[in-house]
Amino acid sequence: MDLTQIIGKSASASLIVDETRTAGAMRSGGLPVFATPAMVALMEQAACACLAEHLAPGQTSVGTQISVAHTTASPVGASVTATAAVTAAEGRKIEFSVTARDEKGEIGAGMHTRAIVDEEKFLQRVNEKL
Repeated sequence: MDLTQIIGKSASASLIVDETRTAGAMRSGGLPVFATPAMVALMEQAACACLAEHLAPGQTSVGTQISVAHTTASPVGASVTATAAVTAAEGRKIEFSVTARDEKGEIGAGMHTRAIVDEEKFLQRVNEKL
């Protein structure tokens, strides 16, 4: 499939911030606020959702690069939604703009890159490292 056809496509993923997703719980800080690693994971989840219906059986995507700014804290109980939009596609490489918002507005934004891989071949290469 020519993935340039999906440039502009977007998808979102949402969650409610709970104690397990705080900086304190994830050890990325000590405060009881939405952790940056949790925000990044939600952004990746949105990017995966954007690609899901375009992958052939046996294919998946893996994150290869992410650069984000986490600009505003969100408290426990906040609803956070991350959105990923395809900005470029070349071969197996797909680039996204990513944003995250809570009820008060944008809390983070950046760029993310994923590569489409054959699941079996990818895992075989990983296991060869053991």
